[in-house]
Amino acid sequence: MAERLVALEDQILGGDADEDCDCKDGMFNGLSRRHVLAAGFAVAGGAMTTGRAMAEAPPGAIEYPVQPDPTKEQGRTILDDGGYGSRSQFENEVRWRYPTASLDSSWSMTPLAAGFGIITPSGLHFERHHGGIPTIDPETHELILHGMVDQPLRFTMGDLKRLPSVSRLHFIECSGNGLTEWVQPTLKTVQGTHGLTSTSEWTGVRLSTVLDMAGIQDGAAWILAEGADAAVMTRSVPIDKAMDDAILAYAQNGEALRPEQGYPLRLLLPGYEGNTHIKWLRRLEVSDRPFMTREETSKYTDLMPDGNARQFSLEMDAKSVITFPSGAMKLPRPGFYEITGLAWSGRGAITKVEVSADGGATWQEAALEGPVLPKCHTRFRLPWTWKGEEAVLQSRAMDDTGYTQPTLAKLVEVRGLKSVYHLNAIQSWHIAPDGEVTNVHA
Repeated sequence: MAERLVALEDQILGGDADEDCDCKDGMFNGLSRRHVLAAGFAVAGGAMTTGRAMAEAPPGAIEYPVQPDPTKEQGRTILDDGGYGSRSQFENEVRWRYPTASLDSSWSMTPLAAGFGIITPSGLHFERHHGGIPTIDPETHELILHGMVDQPLRFTMGDLKRLPSVSRLHFIECSGNGLTEWVQPTLKTVQGTHGLTSTSEWTGVRLSTVLDMAGIQDGAAWILAEGADAAVMTRSVPIDKAMDDAILAYAQNGEALRPEQGYPLRLLLPGYEGNTHIKWLRRLEVSDRPFMTREETSKYTDLMPDGNARQFSLEMDAKSVITFPSGAMKLPRPGFYEITGLAWSGRGAITKVEVSADGGATWQEAALEGPVLPKCHTRFRLPWTWKGEEAVLQSRAMDDTGYTQPTLAKLVEVRGLKSVYHLNAIQSWHIAPDGEVTNVHA
């Protein structure tokens, strides 16, 4: 068993682990063979062993229950799944619906702690609806472009798919992500506190392509985007953003958009708050001024301490969260763990993530796992030895504009407590001596 662990350690550490390591406050710059073996490789989800966890048996007495032999039974045949693949019956993570009064105007949250890498499976991408999910036939769906243009245009889905396409990885985040956490820690898990963000590969036509086809008139400054749902969702978009990196998306993660993600067409505005990424897109109107819709006047504005409201606070500021260890988990025993999480910024690319195990008293830089892309989730990792003592884990992100993720106290100092949107404060997870992880304000 020891030989197997040494081999695994060499694989992780490149085969050059020293007998001793340089440790500070449980943070590792390097790992020793002695520390790794003593830790039993406790990692996300529990101890990394075959059979029962090492923590449940004394050294030299590890039990290995006999497992069923899959070679003794013929497996399922091709297309037993109806021709569309399904995940294993042993994988059961799902979105969690926040308990709202109406099912038509509700949201569901991505299980971030269960994710790998940065891409969210389409079936686990968070949802936010204001009037339910419409059923739209792509053969009859059209996009109208009019207003301050030289030539109003009408596009079928076939027309759009014949135009030059692009595919890009971008996150979407609801500006209400974390809205329950301003005053006191409320939700127990990272799915509850941060689950209104997801990253996908989006494919479609650059919005600038169709705008150039129509011819934008002098003085044009805003575009109204309108959806075909029962809420007739509408938002005003600055023309500069539309001409920059906006996409008319018809595909997600290599297949057509799912109905809950806007099938057959949605607007994608990388880095902007989720409410502006209009789903089931049917109309674009070009104007010289914003349209002051319901969603940008009575909703999705930020009431400040002096009673004035910030409007068109569209970009999502840099943010990060540790997904392991995180709320409602329990570390099975002291030892080695890999802290991991996600960071993102609506203004550009993440350049650094720092992690603290003592509530912000000291920090250590985490490794960023590639690819590190602008306006996209970035995975960060840091090895850590938990000594079985109280700890408070935090992460803070920096982006290429120089912005650093603030503490909650600093954010409240500027923003006050009259608004629920754009909470990007540092998240704290408390680890008790028994390994229980809870959501706290620190």
